Amino acid sequence: MIGLPRSTWYYQPAGESPENLALMRRIDETYLAHPTFGSRMMRAWLNRHGEQVNRKRVRRLMQLMGLEAIYPRPRTSVPAADHKIYPYLLRNRVVARPDEVWCADITYIPLPAGFMYLVAIMDWHSRYVLSWRLSNTLDAEFCVAALEAALLRGRPEIFNTDQGAQFTSRAFTGVLERADIAISMDGCGRALDNVFIERLWRTVKYENVYPRGYETVSELAAGLAWFLDFYGHRRPHSAFDYCTPWEVYSAGRQLVRPRKTSAPKIPA
Repeated sequence: MIGLPRSTWYYQPAGESPENLALMRRIDETYLAHPTFGSRMMRAWLNRHGEQVNRKRVRRLMQLMGLEAIYPRPRTSVPAADHKIYPYLLRNRVVARPDEVWCADITYIPLPAGFMYLVAIMDWHSRYVLSWRLSNTLDAEFCVAALEAALLRGRPEIFNTDQGAQFTSRAFTGVLERADIAISMDGCGRALDNVFIERLWRTVKYENVYPRGYETVSELAAGLAWFLDFYGHRRPHSAFDYCTPWEVYSAGRQLVRPRKTSAPKIPA
């Protein structure tokens, strides 16, 4: 009914101890606030705040979560050896309208007995979330499902992602190529190439996931469905003179006209 992959409903808790899962939650919260922390700095920070852990353990858990210094990004930022990498097409480009550029990313979502991964497809100009999916694995299936759902709503000129294995897979890029969409991929280690969807993750976690403390996958799925609808249709966005992302997105498609908006600039 809500479009989640079949594997979600056969979810088995990740094989980490309750202590490690709690530590991963602490690392994730710290990293959102301090995205320049690598394993050394994270260990020092945790030690100063009552968590006596060594760097080896912190580094392993950060790798499992897909966190690297400079900014948080999914483990999928490492492409498979046989996957094609596409150039970054957005440098110094001003995105002036909806459906000009879409982007996608994956983030880690903690649960008491494990964790899930969340992928979202976002319109770059309006910050409107077009589709999303949850999965307990980092295969390409849930990313392709999210992409196909988004394409039912429209088609962008350019689709931008990081160089993760899901997004460089033939299953994912093939959908884009068949739809005649130009493929753009972030430069290696560039913190700002996909900055708007990174800000979405911060909002999702600080305003919904952490305060709600979801216990199960079904609770998480329902909570995210509510929040992402709220984010798109009812939550005002300061970058657009407090219009909602949907108002900006639909106005650009000549459905409604919002108050004044400003076109986001792509960081150089």
